[in-house]
Amino acid sequence: MTLDQFARTRPRLFDWGIRLDRAPAAAWLALQVAALAPTWLWMARRVLDGSDDPLGLLALGALALFAWSKRRSLRAGPLLGWLALAAAGTVAATLLRTGIGPLPALPPLAAGLVAVLALAAGLLAFLPRQVARLPVLGLAVLALPLLSSLQFYAGYPLRVITAEASRWLLAPGFSVLREGSSLLVDGRLVIVDAPCSGVQMAWLGYFTACAVALWARHGDRRFLARLPAVGLLVLAGNILRNSVLVGFEGTGHALAPWLHEAVGLAVLALVCGAIAQLMAPARRASSFTPSAIPGLITAPGARRVDTALS
Repeated sequence: MTLDQFARTRPRLFDWGIRLDRAPAAAWLALQVAALAPTWLWMARRVLDGSDDPLGLLALGALALFAWSKRRSLRAGPLLGWLALAAAGTVAATLLRTGIGPLPALPPLAAGLVAVLALAAGLLAFLPRQVARLPVLGLAVLALPLLSSLQFYAGYPLRVITAEASRWLLAPGFSVLREGSSLLVDGRLVIVDAPCSGVQMAWLGYFTACAVALWARHGDRRFLARLPAVGLLVLAGNILRNSVLVGFEGTGHALAPWLHEAVGLAVLALVCGAIAQLMAPARRASSFTPSAIPGLITAPGARRVDTALS
């Protein structure tokens, strides 16, 4: 049966198909958000009960603001590949949260990861083709309440790396020994604790990278090529902050709490500023040439004539 025959024999179904295809992007996304409601409720509870920092709201807000800024250029017909991924991810997030047959349910964070990626896929189905995909997916992942989990699994290794790097930096001026994530500086014990792991700095660094990349309209290849440098900047900034603070501790002149926080915020601002500069659009060379000015004659031996006055 051809399409014309189908339209003549089943006009009502054909009309419904046209209406479904022309449904606005907001309707599709609202339907997907409603289907993923259990994930949003879990995220809200995790933040409200103090189990995690509320930084994910910043990423969620940035993603919503970006989608709002593109509302006039959203595609009338979605990209079917991304739309299929969004639908499959939404179903998978629901099944993985409750368990599939004899298989137990996944932890809420893992099911939440599938949910936010599905939502990002739904948004990408309607965004213009020139919008980079990876920064959108990155902001979706950062929207999860995952800082406490990152601190649990990656915090200690990062503290050990930071302590060892600080030992090398402080060795010329101090007698420094390291044991685990603790440093013995001129006989004074200094513990590199959880806030010094750099997990929060890493979150803010990658958030800055994703947000600036979207603002600068970078492609996925350019964004991906700069991600390793983002990690190195975060690691270097955390080591610098820790070395300065440990150095003061080693001399017996520990900084006041407010000054301790000020040093951390200053280094954080430097790191995020460097990442923003790294992800900022490249400056184009000036296109000025003498011939661009009407009436300006620059040939050797020629007399400058302003044709506007002649």
